[in-house]
Amino acid sequence: MLTDLVDDASTLAEVEDPLEAELTGALFVAMARAGGDETMAAFAGAFVPAIEARGTRAALTLLTAIGAVAGDTAGPVDESARTSAARLRDVGVAAPSWADDLAQPLTAGPFTRLHDDHDSMSVLIGVFQRAGREHALMIMVDNEHCGAAEQIYLLAAGDLPNAVAAIHQGARQDGVNIRTRKLGAAEFRWYVEQALDARAVHDEEDGPDGVPAGLDLIDDDGPGYAPLAVLTRRRLDVLPAARRPRGTVASGHATDRTAMDVLQQLAGMIGRSGGPAAFGLDLPAPRRSQPAKLPAKRKRSNGPAPIYQIKVSLRGAKPPIWRRLLVPGDITLNRLHQAILAAFGWHGGHLHVFDTAYGQFGRADRDLGHRSDGPVTLEQVAPAVKDKLRYTYDFGDDWEHEILVEKSTPADPAARYPACVGGRRAAPPDDCGGIWGYQELVEVLADANHPEHQERLEWLGLDDASQFTPDTFDLHQVNQRLRDS
Repeated sequence: MLTDLVDDASTLAEVEDPLEAELTGALFVAMARAGGDETMAAFAGAFVPAIEARGTRAALTLLTAIGAVAGDTAGPVDESARTSAARLRDVGVAAPSWADDLAQPLTAGPFTRLHDDHDSMSVLIGVFQRAGREHALMIMVDNEHCGAAEQIYLLAAGDLPNAVAAIHQGARQDGVNIRTRKLGAAEFRWYVEQALDARAVHDEEDGPDGVPAGLDLIDDDGPGYAPLAVLTRRRLDVLPAARRPRGTVASGHATDRTAMDVLQQLAGMIGRSGGPAAFGLDLPAPRRSQPAKLPAKRKRSNGPAPIYQIKVSLRGAKPPIWRRLLVPGDITLNRLHQAILAAFGWHGGHLHVFDTAYGQFGRADRDLGHRSDGPVTLEQVAPAVKDKLRYTYDFGDDWEHEILVEKSTPADPAARYPACVGGRRAAPPDDCGGIWGYQELVEVLADANHPEHQERLEWLGLDDASQFTPDTFDLHQVNQRLRDS
């Protein structure tokens, strides 16, 4: 068995991404931890030395991978693997090709927590970077049963927006409201450690003779929960010490946890296939009814398009935040997207979608059911006064806007469109965690004694809280942005 394991590691020496090596190491560490202290001692005292004794590059590759993820919680395994790897390097054994990348510092952020209105479930998301590569960890948490981690997904960072979009879309279809909150690194670590620790207790309670019931080393999509938990704990080591967020308490342990409970709470959250696969997405198309047929575009023979007066309101904002815009009826939805970004001061760079009676339009994405918004015009999807559609920007923060067609008038040849003719209150800053995160931001900045007060000021680039004026609306500034967009 040892021969096969080491020989298989020969191909691992040349992989491009060291994350693949870390996952291999995490698999071995998970197996060692599963057996408790005696197994870890045997692993460190016999198994690791036996690998070293082979003296090959494949052996060094395997030991380097194990040492990269073992960490302090693996006790003697960590020290044994690192010491054995160092001895092989000292006698001239060639290191794996990814060793230099693995030695680069690991950075982390941003961190996000998604949860429903009743906080019965939550999703913790952290993004990590090293040597020019990014990946994300998504931890699904069952808050109704001790806040235990139910599943961990490893995603390429580029796939994260689609995964978050699938969560929001599935929740909307199931009538569930999702709140988004940006976390500090210490808060993220606290939430994740709570979830991993609760899951570890459950696994020990459910297993016979103290052997974890759900060891889950490998599943159909790749690494199972156990090695991903090892990798996750290693990622937490680079973060500041855990800090409990204000207003939260550590979860207790319930004994009525059932598989049906878990299924009911996660249904609709990331699709019915079990969610994103490791290093990619394997999401089914979301459930949706067949949209109406999209009307034809305006013909030249119909004359110039009228000017629509539309009111764009940020959903959930209290007090209300809105903009009244004048736009040509034949403005494309993509151009309208740019106008809304300018009107609210959003930076852009995030995914968006228009929900209409004729389907969903944004960046074309077959998995999400989104058609391109480039060729579609506003009057096609909202042909009459009082028609409504919904526009969502940033599937992480989930800024939802309701667009209402208030009236239609002939174009003024002397006017420039799009234009803003009214509004209320400043828009929230981009990337602040959605409407719920914005409300928290306002509260933090209003309280000079809040522990995060100074941190939030620095994030906004402000010297003093008096510079933060959420109740103001600057019509001239909005129109300047519209002219520049």
